[in-house]
Amino acid sequence: MIRNPILPGFNPDPSIVRVGDDYYIATSTFEWFPGVQIHHSRDLVNWRLAARPLNRPSQLDMRGDPDSGGVWAPCLTHANGLFHLIYTDVKRYGRTTVGGASGASLRDFHNYLVTSPTIDGDWSDPIYLNASGFDPSLFHDEDGRKYLLNMLWDHRPGRNRFAGIVCQEYSPAEGRLVGERRVIFEGTDLGLTEAPHLYRRDGWYYLLTAEGGTGFGHAATLARSRDLWGPYDLHPDGHILTSRDRPDAPLQRAGHADLVQTPAGETYAVYLCGRPLPNRGRCVLGRETAIQRMVWGQDGWLRTLDGRGTPELEVEAPDLPPHPWPAAPERSDFDEPDLPIDFQWLRTPYPAEIFSLSARPGWLRLIGRESLGSLFRQALVARRQQAFCYTAATRMDFEPRHFQQAAGLVCYYNASKFHYLMVTHDAALGRCVQVMSALPDSPQADAFTQPIPIGPGAIELRVDVDYERLGFAFRLAGEEGWSRLPQVFDASILSDEAAAPGTPNFTGAFVGVACQDTSGSAHPADFDWFDYRERPYAP
Repeated sequence: MIRNPILPGFNPDPSIVRVGDDYYIATSTFEWFPGVQIHHSRDLVNWRLAARPLNRPSQLDMRGDPDSGGVWAPCLTHANGLFHLIYTDVKRYGRTTVGGASGASLRDFHNYLVTSPTIDGDWSDPIYLNASGFDPSLFHDEDGRKYLLNMLWDHRPGRNRFAGIVCQEYSPAEGRLVGERRVIFEGTDLGLTEAPHLYRRDGWYYLLTAEGGTGFGHAATLARSRDLWGPYDLHPDGHILTSRDRPDAPLQRAGHADLVQTPAGETYAVYLCGRPLPNRGRCVLGRETAIQRMVWGQDGWLRTLDGRGTPELEVEAPDLPPHPWPAAPERSDFDEPDLPIDFQWLRTPYPAEIFSLSARPGWLRLIGRESLGSLFRQALVARRQQAFCYTAATRMDFEPRHFQQAAGLVCYYNASKFHYLMVTHDAALGRCVQVMSALPDSPQADAFTQPIPIGPGAIELRVDVDYERLGFAFRLAGEEGWSRLPQVFDASILSDEAAAPGTPNFTGAFVGVACQDTSGSAHPADFDWFDYRERPYAP
């Protein structure tokens, strides 16, 4: 059996491809750099993070991109000996998470194509495609021609913002779109039609889209036509996968799907989902990736095995040899020249400006930059939260000289949602420990605990998360016991749902380390190691 989700934690908008005996899933990374996560499997059960292909300035520069902007909905395909990766860089969303001008109808989406002969190699510089909408997808037809699909954004007053799925031919020889752009599918009454993927089977073109928005009304919609350009007839059941009418389903928000076929001819759908906190309804693990066995009926339509279209926690695995991967270590020692693959940073394609693994060998040095939540240069290195219960800790050397210098351990969602256990300097107390929280659902946007004075030297910082309960602790070098802060913090704010309606919140909770120096003198903090351990619930 396969246990869902197969990619736990923030891994939304999956696109899957099989090449020989290998399966690859690409997922969105939004403002986190490097861009696009690609996981690898040989049995559809066990997955490992294999690559992040957008890793240099010529491919991706997200400085200034808003929270939940950046890389949306990659599409990964393989043809002519090359992997093709299509992605969007969202430069403006409209509403923001941190206030300011609304401009909700105005958005900027830039769509690109990169290629590589291998999944983990150097990917090409991007080819610019268009900016007419997001969720671009590349379809390779049987005659060798290629077509780009994407949702069409219509900003005009009184119009449907999600104006349908457009299609246009792509010329590899010219490296550009050619011919006329046409709307081939306007969607259903559910609306918010996006995430197109096109397939050809038994003389039909099948168009799979997402509808209903990426929240609890999400659904996967299927239509088909004998002609690529349409018209497309809707599936007799309407939506082939959704939990919008199943509030009891453990996997909610199901939609944004893609299909893959095994060598034996079995069809599987990968799709995004969310697991709400019990009794809270907030998905602190963000939008995750699940998988489900599908079957083609005698009528030529695709359905789930039971025909009900409900996502399932456990699904039948294909008849493939098991291929587990080695377990990831709980401790990262920062002894290698590159960051461990689980870690990312925010927006900038110039990591040397915010961190170094060589300035102090065996340590991760963060260079104090802009404030926590900056859209440009903030020194924050973090990894995904991938379980409801975990403990993370780090050992830090940091001697701040004044209140504008801070560093420490952070649980982060975006600029308006975080809990930050920081070491800073107080004029009366000297070096001290304090928690700063950004609260999206409180009249007070930021909150600080009372500073606790501490002596000099290395310090260990720790966080314990159990569902919506979050607690911090610290100890100085040489101390055995932990000093626990008395406050219990709300971990549920680190979720898509803890937000003002209509604002972009599409990522997930991270835990990591950060350093700020808003005086501009770039005072650094050094981190010896970082532990992340998933565990059972601790009452």
